[in-house]
Amino acid sequence: MFCLPMTLALSACQDKQVKDPAPVVNNFIDVYQGINTDDLKKHIKILASDEFEGRLPTTIGEQKTLDYLVNEFKQLGYQPGNGDSYLQPVELIEMTADPDMTMTIGENSFAYKEGMMASTSREQTKVELKNSELVFVGYGINAPEYDWNDYQGLDVKGKTVVILVNDPGFENPQGDKFQGKTMTYYGRWTYKYEEASRQGAEAAIIVHETKPASYGWTVVANSWSGPQYGLVSKNGNSDRVAVEGWLTTEAAQKVFADAGLNFAAEKAKAVAGPYNKNLGLDTSVTINNSFKKSISNNVIATLHGSEKPDEHLIFTAHWDHLGKDETKDGDQIYNGAHDNATGTAAALVMAQAYSELNIKPKRSTTFLIVTAEEQGLLGSKYYSEHPIIPLDKTVANINMDAMSVLGKTKDVAVIGMGKSELETYLEKAAKRQDRYLVQEGRPEAGYYYRSDHFSFAKQGVPALYAKGGDEPIDEETAVYRKRTNVIVTGCYHQVCDKFRENWDLSGIQQDAQLLFEVGYDLVSSDDWPKWKATSEFQRK
Repeated sequence: MFCLPMTLALSACQDKQVKDPAPVVNNFIDVYQGINTDDLKKHIKILASDEFEGRLPTTIGEQKTLDYLVNEFKQLGYQPGNGDSYLQPVELIEMTADPDMTMTIGENSFAYKEGMMASTSREQTKVELKNSELVFVGYGINAPEYDWNDYQGLDVKGKTVVILVNDPGFENPQGDKFQGKTMTYYGRWTYKYEEASRQGAEAAIIVHETKPASYGWTVVANSWSGPQYGLVSKNGNSDRVAVEGWLTTEAAQKVFADAGLNFAAEKAKAVAGPYNKNLGLDTSVTINNSFKKSISNNVIATLHGSEKPDEHLIFTAHWDHLGKDETKDGDQIYNGAHDNATGTAAALVMAQAYSELNIKPKRSTTFLIVTAEEQGLLGSKYYSEHPIIPLDKTVANINMDAMSVLGKTKDVAVIGMGKSELETYLEKAAKRQDRYLVQEGRPEAGYYYRSDHFSFAKQGVPALYAKGGDEPIDEETAVYRKRTNVIVTGCYHQVCDKFRENWDLSGIQQDAQLLFEVGYDLVSSDDWPKWKATSEFQRK
């Protein structure tokens, strides 16, 4: 009597059995191809609009920028990167030295902006250097890995050190020290002041020479005059040298002559090997200083990983630019479309791409959009010294700054080529686009040390900075590139750095896809990329 119903019930149960779900097909390629110029254009136009007033830190332009970025990350499903906040406050100090100063060295007096520049990082209204003993310390380098120490056997406490710009490899590219024409961090002026401070010097003066510096004296005079920004420190930067200065080549030649020496001959000794010499002269200068403090913010947002959420890849770009100058006639807004609305826009479209992956990577992906890059990498410097994500849990950093608006290229320029294993990942991603890696133009200029990735590198975190190279993908792009590059170059840090409807954003699209894949491979992996043995950075 119950046979038929039981049979029917069994059949029904079999029909209702849960079938094995269809395997999830990785949608990486679809997401990769979904990175497009329309989204890039939208973000660039908004961030570089007059409404954002040039995105100067601590202004209404900052607030508008922060609101926009935070809203975008929220919509993409990213979580606050700093506890329950998307912001990391950064305390800044603006310092302005009175230009009414003169530096005396021996029998010579040098005027501000003409023969010398001087300022201080110390939070003091007056810094006085009086009859400080002058010592030439060659390139001012202490590099154990190159068996090079210009301070060897020297006590410079309370003294003023005179230092050559760049590193010995620039003048002796065939030598076995340093990296030839490619500048190491030891060649950057920032390092030279830092090392002089560590050595206990009271002042550090760098001799400017146009070729090894890669810029003329006017760049020094203009960049070092007016308000200078720094990070607020607990000790008021009392551990920094009291005076950070520059001399023109002509001024240095006079100083060395006054000491009975030939500047060129002494420089040649410094190129040949570690070298220092007491010049037998004293120097004096008084800096009257005013300063004020303010708060700006980094933006940090995270897409947590599926298996190792405590391990992070950090993408960086800087949101800030120069604001506006109300003393100018006509256009007053430094919109900063190329520098760096392009990099910030690329970060946003890449963040969207990661959010659309249907198989979540093992590791977390974090976007850090930093403040005050234009004032000396201050936002990223602050983060690297006060990391929210422990540095030993930070797999790598990938940076986007002033992305190419010159169209697609066949090559990828690697800034600081040869520094880390990240280039292996980059080369793989480049092959998908039929592109190849090249060293950036003018490696002697030290561009690797001039954008936000460098703050991570200094702390030992492998950092990659790469963008479209110089070989256009076709003749039509070559013609466009030649015409547009004149405008882009001429508008660097000028009010004419505006979004232009005729920009070819396919180069940014190409590079965003490239770096997206590099990042994807890293967050999907268990590997920890390392620095190359020849790099001056190692994990701390």
